Amino acid sequence: MDHTPQSLTELISDAVALLTGKRTVRCPHPGCRVNIRYRAVTPDEAKRLTDLATDHTRH
Repeated sequence: MDHTPQSLTELISDAVALLTGKRTVRCPHPGCRVNIRYRAVTPDEAKRLTDLATDHTRH
């Protein structure tokens, strides 16, 4: 899976989210800015959200 480089602002934002217990999933499509953050979800919901974020055809 190819990832576009993240800006420093995005990296800091993701780090802060991680410290507060959130997970961030980004679309790997070049130029796409879609990301989904979640916390305290079931494994099935985490998979659904990950699939949604990483499938560029769905957003």
